[in-house]
Formats: sequence, C-alpha cells, structure tokens
Amino acid sequence: MKRILSISAISLSMASTCFAGEPIKIVAAENFYGDIAKQIGGDRVAVTSILSNPDQDPHLFEASPSVARDISGAAIVIANGLDYDPWINTLLDASPSQARKLISVGELAGKRPGDNPHLWYDPQNVLRMAQTLTKDLAAADPAGKADYEKRLETFKASLSPIETQIATLKARFGGTPVAATEPVFGYMFDAMGMEVLEGSFQTSVMNDTEPSASDTVAFENDLKTHKIKLLVYNSQATDPVADRMKALAGAAGIPIVGATETQPPGISYQDWMLAELADVSKAFSLSTQ
Repeated sequence: MKRILSISAISLSMASTCFAGEPIKIVAAENFYGDIAKQIGGDRVAVTSILSNPDQDPHLFEASPSVARDISGAAIVIANGLDYDPWINTLLDASPSQARKLISVGELAGKRPGDNPHLWYDPQNVLRMAQTLTKDLAAADPAGKADYEKRLETFKASLSPIETQIATLKARFGGTPVAATEPVFGYMFDAMGMEVLEGSFQTSVMNDTEPSASDTVAFENDLKTHKIKLLVYNSQATDPVADRMKALAGAAGIPIVGATETQPPGISYQDWMLAELADVSKAFSLSTQ
C-alpha cells in the first residue's frame, strides 16, 4: 500500500496548541478511532489504542490486564460495537464509572448486531464519532471547546478528498460486479455503487463458519468465468476457503486488492482510506484494459 500524504492531515498535526493541564485520557478499541481522537483532541488528550497491530487478526484478540487498567482509568472509551469488540463491555463492567463516557460507533451509525461491523469504511460513520467526541471533550474541558470545534472542522474538511475519490469511482465504475472474501470493504463498495456478489459466502467467513457448498461453487464459477471484475480480500485474517478464492482470482487474472482491519502504522485514517481507494482505482483500470 502506497503512502499518500494528506495536506489536511498534516495541517491537523501542525494546529496543536500548548496545553498545560492534565490531558483527558481516551481509550480507543481500534487504532483508527484512536487516530481520529488524537486529531480532534490534540495535546489536550492522551490516547491509547488497543487494536493496532496490522499483523494481528482482530477477531482473535484477547484483552490483557494492562488493557483493563487503561480502560478503568479512561475518561472516554471509543468502541466500534456490533460485537466487533465485545471484550470492551466486559472490561467496562469490571470497572464501572458514572463519569466515564462510552462512544459506540455502531449506535451512532444506527446499526444493530448482525450488521456489517466494519463501520470505518464509511467516512460518515467516523465523522459521527468525531462529532460526538468533540461534544464530550467540550463538556469535560470547557476551556478547550473552541480548539476541539476548530479541529473537528479541519477533520471534516480532510474527509473531502475521500468523498471526491468515492464519487469519481462511482461515476466510472458504478454497477461493476465485485466480490470479497469477507465484507471488510462492504460499506466502501456500497458508497461506490458496486454490484457486490457472493454476500452469503462473505458473511460465513466473517462469522468463522464454513461457507455452504453451493456458495463456494458459485464463487468459484463467477471467478473462472470472469463475472467478477475485482476481488477484495482481508489481508489481516487467514481462512483456507478465502485463500482459495484469492488464488483462483489470481489464476484467472482478476485484479485483487487487499484491505486491512486496522490502520497501518505511520499514516492517518484519511491517508489509509485514500491509499486503498487508489488501489481500487488502479485495479479497475487494469481490469478494463
């Protein structure tokens, strides 16, 4: 994945103001939410992100005592919800606090357990999170209200290139038949207006259940006959059946794009999304040559 430097993201880091008080402690279950929390809070917050290893399968994560300590001392906890990070609720229950705020992105997005939990692939969901966080920070630190609100506006503006790229891809490739080994990229596919195939197969893999024989055969046939024009696979989780579909796509010459569940190190959320969209754009261009 190529690194794309976002001017808006750079301006967010340069807009830091000197803050002499005790920083507000924020724990984010996933590192992309932690990155956004830092962009909104600046040096007025201290952010700890739990899931941050790009080589780790988030579905296999087990919380350690240090994670429990971080959450017990947090003023604000940000979780994805939708059973993606169920260990958060267990740790919150173990150290109850009336003062602590919990931001559930799933609730903000109006989703329910069973819906696709990969909410961060819809920029509007992370914007809702950022807006809620801004309000919670302003309530906890009224002196920083103007700073938080200014940073929110800068963050909102920094999402514009992502929305522009999505609109461009939708205009060029909307309706194109695509598939994935699991629905990590689902919300982004929806935003781009793609025709997403093999939905039942994807759900089975996500839920760690064996896809049905009919779903597997249908997927294989769609790859072999080139009905699918692009395959996205979860490069952070392994599954024998999903790996087979990736191998079949490669053998058929179908473009393949990897998508991760955690934000790669060294880049912002905005740059991560732009890089993955750039990979999709390149793949589609190859498939139409």
